[in-house]
Amino acid sequence: MLLTIPRVLSDEELDVIRQLLSNAAFINGKLSAGKEATRVKNNQELAPGSDDITTPLNNLVMGNLVQHPVYRSAALPLHVAAPYYARYSTGMSYGKHVDDPVMGAGSHYRSDISITVFLNPPVDYEGGELVIHTPFGEQRVKLAAGDALMYPSSSLHEVTEITGGERLVAVTWVQSVIRDAAQRELLYELYQARETLLRDKPDAPETAQVSNTYVNLVRMWSEV
Repeated sequence: MLLTIPRVLSDEELDVIRQLLSNAAFINGKLSAGKEATRVKNNQELAPGSDDITTPLNNLVMGNLVQHPVYRSAALPLHVAAPYYARYSTGMSYGKHVDDPVMGAGSHYRSDISITVFLNPPVDYEGGELVIHTPFGEQRVKLAAGDALMYPSSSLHEVTEITGGERLVAVTWVQSVIRDAAQRELLYELYQARETLLRDKPDAPETAQVSNTYVNLVRMWSEV
């Protein structure tokens, strides 16, 4: 499921984030890549250990993301990783790859869902589309600043070459309580129907039926 999470960050929050990143040290993104990704990864990432920068960044980016209703209802998160902050300048790209299935240093987690949060507007750079390769063809994505895209970590994806300007993103991964992607998509659709019924027909018997079905499917399919 490819899903846009709108307005994760406000314009004011984005200004703060971009100011923090403008004063930050970046390192070669290959240093955090696995053996396969090293061949195709050409970007820069925020240097580790800069707590005076990463702490306020994470408070803004992750603090907003984990509270967003679209994220909570579609991801059904069990574990979410601390994000990477990536910078792409002219000539940089990230070739076709699939994210590692298991991530983390001390505490490991399964990567079910990848999330890219766009930190600067698309007019700031040329190229740099996030391309998700699906059975239905390529999905090319370049969202507004503050929006995020949620997509399966198992999907083949890439970032096309930057031909001008600079692209700034935060990237994180989620282990869901629902391992199966098709089940998560069905649950999200059922959740949306449930929310509509709870708003428009809170006392109707069909509302209770749909709500109970949603809750019990989560219980049936959950890994916790």
